[in-house]
Amino acid sequence: MVYTGIVADPTYFLHQTGLGHPECPARYRVIEKALGQSELLTDESLLTPRSATREELLLCHTASHIDLVEQEVAALAPNTTRLLSSGDVVISPDSWQVALLAAGGVLVAVDAVMEEQVKTAFCAVRPPGHHATRSKGMGFCLFNNVAIGARYAQQQYGIERVLIVDWDVHHGNGTEEIFTGDPSVFYFSTHQHPLYPFTGTASGGNILNCPIPQGEGWRVLEAFKQQLIPAMKAFRPELIFISAGFDAHQLDPLGDLGLSDNDYATLTTLVMRLAKTYAKERVISVLEGGYSLEALTRVVPIHVEHLMAE
Repeated sequence: MVYTGIVADPTYFLHQTGLGHPECPARYRVIEKALGQSELLTDESLLTPRSATREELLLCHTASHIDLVEQEVAALAPNTTRLLSSGDVVISPDSWQVALLAAGGVLVAVDAVMEEQVKTAFCAVRPPGHHATRSKGMGFCLFNNVAIGARYAQQQYGIERVLIVDWDVHHGNGTEEIFTGDPSVFYFSTHQHPLYPFTGTASGGNILNCPIPQGEGWRVLEAFKQQLIPAMKAFRPELIFISAGFDAHQLDPLGDLGLSDNDYATLTTLVMRLAKTYAKERVISVLEGGYSLEALTRVVPIHVEHLMAE
């Protein structure tokens, strides 16, 4: 059995965001190339995505939001881009198709992990998802890929306790909104604060936020060790998702936490140890942010290697 499956598809390149936009198609290309050169992405490890259905999107999003995305993308002229009317998300003529494939790619990973085809999975999907709320796309995100994956795992496989670990430099306000007050999903986030979307300062119940001041990235690792690990003794997750943003890296243009390549290896190892203790090693990691192409080239293979290492 391949230990770690990788969701990848060249269609993810087709979501266009315009010249100079940080969430650019090249992000997918450099990740695909780096994973191929590291011999992590092979015919055996490849998980081919499918499109999420409307019913699957409705697990986390309102019908009006889904309709708005579909209609506004369909109205675009060829080779044009514009902002989604409800939020700061650039759309292009292929964005609907690609967004469905991003959410559906995570569902393919859930199936592969839960049906024991693989132990862990990395989803090299775009657009990212953790800022998308029930009713609004924002922050480069159209649909909340991880949230949909978590709900799907609960509905399809009877998973009772899901942990979502979000180490993106930006707070996953959409994921928090979708799951606040739901004791079956524990949301843990480390993020730079103050920084877009300027949320994530309060914790309580199933939400554990760890806002980190600019330049103090060492506190991210401390939060994992001192807050996440103790909290999981009571929660005991059966399945773990990672909102794997790599924009807290020291090379990233949008964040200033200064994490190193080795820090991401350590964070991945800490999550894998939790998975080994509580979740039968089941981890599904989903690409969120990360806007330095050099950092993505270096760090994503390290992350995937450590999804296998434990």
